[in-house]
Amino acid sequence: MTLRSDFNFDLPAHLIAQRPLEDRGASRLLVIHPDQGIVAHSTIRELNQWLAPHTLLIPNEVRVRKARLSLRRPTGGIGEALLFHRNEDGSFEALVRPAHRLITGSTCEILNPITHKSLGSLTILKEGPQGERTVRLDPEELSEWSRIDSIGSLPLPPYITRAADEKDDERYQTEFATDEGEAIAAPTAGLHFSKSLIEELKHKGHDWAPIRLDVGLGTFRPILVDNIDDHHMHRETFAIPDETSRKISKALVHRQPVVCIGTTSLRTLETAWDGSKLMPRGESRLFLKPGHPPKVPCGLLTNFHLPESSLFILICSLLGTRQAHEIYAEAIRLSYRFFSYGDAMLIQGRSQK
Repeated sequence: MTLRSDFNFDLPAHLIAQRPLEDRGASRLLVIHPDQGIVAHSTIRELNQWLAPHTLLIPNEVRVRKARLSLRRPTGGIGEALLFHRNEDGSFEALVRPAHRLITGSTCEILNPITHKSLGSLTILKEGPQGERTVRLDPEELSEWSRIDSIGSLPLPPYITRAADEKDDERYQTEFATDEGEAIAAPTAGLHFSKSLIEELKHKGHDWAPIRLDVGLGTFRPILVDNIDDHHMHRETFAIPDETSRKISKALVHRQPVVCIGTTSLRTLETAWDGSKLMPRGESRLFLKPGHPPKVPCGLLTNFHLPESSLFILICSLLGTRQAHEIYAEAIRLSYRFFSYGDAMLIQGRSQK
């Protein structure tokens, strides 16, 4: 049995980044080799010197939706819905608050988050576990993500203890983001890349192969069970463009260095790769943990993650639990910034020296 508490660590609150740096490339970068430990303390803008020649970089190009809706309950009390998946019939899967009051049959007004003017209604169709609900939005035109983006708020994570503002509209999206997908959290490793750095890395001989994974509950939902083997990941859909599939397949077959930009890209690659080709689309419930490390040989650029989270456990699957704790302790000692708007670490692939 592997205990959730094995992945706990103390993190001073002042190291939780509340706002992004002015310059995306100014974030610090802790460079790690799995067999050597910490290699260097650097910055994102110096990433090129830590990549093997002709590295294939795999970012997640999903767009974060303004999926948080402000609600007014029939009693006049306020509520909230976080939409995380649109069903084929136009209904949505959502997390609601207060869950004990928003039950099947309840109808709430949807409010403009600034003016509090009524924009429509949300009806609870079905109840699920842990605050999950199936909901319908009326009028029907509200049931498109493009419309929701105009009436909702950006769902910043709870450890950012302020409301989202206009600057977050830009900085909580990656420069890779297309208009596709239904993410409710950013693929945060991608936030470090400015357009100029993306182009610079191309000019240095590296290449890009974007995938899309709809970042949802599987990525950020906390582990509530004591034994992590009893934790089940929530499904997240992914899609891999044909050109990306060709590039990745060629790289893996010919042992070209590959670096995933973020844990979502790594989990997508690991889910989709069968040893010779990639599935073009599907769902991932993959939980990478010690004893079940990735099979695909690649490096990983990622942020610093929450204690006891599936993401920190993923890091432990790559480095070993003891080494991961030692590296995080050093990052804390040196005041690296943590979580979504924080600094980054590059775990080099074992073929990279």
